[in-house]
Amino acid sequence: MSHHTTNNLLHTVLLLALPASGKSEVRKYLANLSGDECRNDFHMGPTAQLDDYPYVHIMRCIDDELAKRGKSRAFFHAADRPFQDPRHWGTLIQLINEDYADLQSHKTENPATAANHLLDRIDRAAKKVGAEALGNIDRQTRAAVADAIEPEARKMLKERNENNSQDLTGKTIVIEFARGGAHGSSMPLPEPFGYKYSLSQLSAQVLGKASILYVWVTPEESRRKNQERADPNNPGSILHHGVPIEVMMNDYGVDDMDYLENQASIKGTVEFQANGKKYNLPIGRFDNRVDKTSFIRNEKSQWKTEQVKAVHNGLKSALDVLANYKHGY
Repeated sequence: MSHHTTNNLLHTVLLLALPASGKSEVRKYLANLSGDECRNDFHMGPTAQLDDYPYVHIMRCIDDELAKRGKSRAFFHAADRPFQDPRHWGTLIQLINEDYADLQSHKTENPATAANHLLDRIDRAAKKVGAEALGNIDRQTRAAVADAIEPEARKMLKERNENNSQDLTGKTIVIEFARGGAHGSSMPLPEPFGYKYSLSQLSAQVLGKASILYVWVTPEESRRKNQERADPNNPGSILHHGVPIEVMMNDYGVDDMDYLENQASIKGTVEFQANGKKYNLPIGRFDNRVDKTSFIRNEKSQWKTEQVKAVHNGLKSALDVLANYKHGY
C-alpha cells in the first residue's frame, strides 16, 4: 500500500442518521467488503465500530429494574417514552468519548462486577453534562439493580474489551448515533436536542480527525421503516431494535442536519462550537430516501447485483466527497 493511500484513508467517520434509516445496514455492508474494496472505493480501512445504542438499551433495562422494585425510573418517563432529562443525549456522547479514548489506548478492564463499573461510567458521563443518573438511588437498590443487569453488563464489557484489543493500524473508526427533535420544531433545534448539541459534546480527540457520513431519509420514511423492523423478541439487537412511536415523534420528528449544512460558512461542512473552538466537519450524503439498504438484512446469498451496485455507488460518491475534502489536520 503506497504511503499516499494510507494518508488518504478516512480516520474517523461519524455515521449519522434518523433511526431505521439504514445506518446498521451500511455498517453490515462495509463489514462484508474486502480490505481492498474498502480502501480503493471507500477510502476506509476495515472498520472499528462504536455505537451509543447499547447504552440506551442498558438505561432502559436499569429503569425496568427500578420500576420492578417500586422505585421511580432514573432515565425515561416510561418504558416506551423519551428521556426525563434530555441532557442524557449528552451523557451518551460522553460515554462514546470514553469508548473512543479507550479504543485508541487499547484499554481493557476486568472489574469484580461489570454492572457497578458500567453504572459508575454512566454516573460520571451524566455529571459531565449536568444531568443526574443514579446518584439519587439508595445503595441497596443500586446493588439490586447491578445484580439484575450483571449478565448484560458483563456481555457489554466483554465486547468492549475485544473491541479495544484490536490493532487499529490502517483501520477507520466508525461512530454511529441518531439525533433529532420534536415533530414540527423550527430550526435551530433547542439544546440538548439535535446533532449540533451532540456534536458539540464530542471530545477534541474525536473531532480532530472526524468527518460525517449522513444517511439521508425523511422522518416519515424513518418512522415507516422503524415500524417494519422492530423485533419484540430481540430488543437489544442492532439490526432489529424498534424505537417507540412517542420517541420517534418527540426525539426524531425532525433533524437539523440540512439546517446545519446550510448555515455553515464553508460549503460541504457542518459548523459548530466544541471544546472552545469552531469546527467545520466535512459531510458526505448517502441518499437513502428511496430505500436502497433493506436487502442487506437478508442472507448475503440473496443479495441481488443491482441492489449491491446501488448501495455501493451511493456510498462511494458520499465517501469520495469526504476523502477529497482537504482537512485541516
